[in-house]
Amino acid sequence: MSVREDARGLQDGLTRLRRALHAEPEVGLDLPRTQERVTSALDGLPVELSHGARLSSVTGVLRGARPGPTVLLRGDMDALPVTERTGLDYSSRAGDRMHACGHDLHTAMLVGAARLLSARRDALAGSVVFMFQPGEEGYDGAGHMLAEGVLDAAGSRPVAAYALHVNSATLANGMFTTRRGPALAASDTLRVTVRGAGGHGSAPHHARDPIPAACEMVNALQTFVTRSFDPFDPVVLTVGTFHAGTQSNVIPELARFEATVRSFSAAAHGRIKDGAVRVCRGIAAAHGLAVDLDYTEQYPVTVNDAAEAEFVADTVAEVHGEQRFAWAERPIAASEDFSRVLGEVPGAMVLLGACPADRNVDQAPNNHSPLAVFDDGVLGDGAALYAELALRRLALTAANSAGTGTA
Repeated sequence: MSVREDARGLQDGLTRLRRALHAEPEVGLDLPRTQERVTSALDGLPVELSHGARLSSVTGVLRGARPGPTVLLRGDMDALPVTERTGLDYSSRAGDRMHACGHDLHTAMLVGAARLLSARRDALAGSVVFMFQPGEEGYDGAGHMLAEGVLDAAGSRPVAAYALHVNSATLANGMFTTRRGPALAASDTLRVTVRGAGGHGSAPHHARDPIPAACEMVNALQTFVTRSFDPFDPVVLTVGTFHAGTQSNVIPELARFEATVRSFSAAAHGRIKDGAVRVCRGIAAAHGLAVDLDYTEQYPVTVNDAAEAEFVADTVAEVHGEQRFAWAERPIAASEDFSRVLGEVPGAMVLLGACPADRNVDQAPNNHSPLAVFDDGVLGDGAALYAELALRRLALTAANSAGTGTA
């Protein structure tokens, strides 16, 4: 049978695994129960397993019957600090945590790929690394796994790396998409504390009010972005928190705000940090106030290798049909720590529509919503694509090596 047909046979088991993971979500780098479930699901396969030293990662290595290069497949495992409101019978039992971004599907699909590829070990000319990663949601789990040597797990660095990510909205059920070049944004965080001198609200001239200065910074940052960056190489700066004061007639000593900063090129990413800091310091100085600034670079731009993106498109067309693939017109302003892997290895991030077929994709709750719902029906197709990408990429490399006389 074909990989896709075999994947259909795994559908029920993958659904049970996904729903078990969904009911017991874990957040951050420490996912002991999730790690245990993944390890158990891989039990009995000819896959060498190892666990992270400082995080609950699982790395699996499947060595083919013949020597060859290495391909890496990644699935993230962590949930979000979101209280679920879907009403599903397998809803989160954790209360304040939820798999609102579909990482439970990614984990189940990667387990499925391990099963499919293990059954075809004799056809593999090389090795496959299965990267089960915690801490994607703001904890840089990929960076931690790279530091612990995931790229060298098979003994040779991967020649290609692939990751799948499901969408609960915007993308039709079962549709795959990717793009050449920048696919997701870099993500940074700007934290600002303006320091003044408190006083009575009726006598601001006897105080040093930090609130007007902080408000001016918020507005000036928006103007700075729109007047300093190419609209075809955009930057998005959104202030998500603003805190100051305790009572209407009291001028506080401090005003604080935090912003997320997104960019799509290394050039814009490099300029936004210095510019944002300069704007805030200048306004503080003009008001005679002190300011503390913390600019944290979180994840770099996720850049797909053009040839690997083409390879993904061809593989989807051959395995699932041309009608199941569409090129993405533009990058997404979300960010991904798979960017760390793609900074070291050519590869691609691929999106898969998992909006339930009976919902309107343009109106359905999106990823990270407490109402986000994902269709388990895509699990088999996702597992099949993971497996086919590895099989075909290793076969292609072997064929190219034979054609050039290299070993």
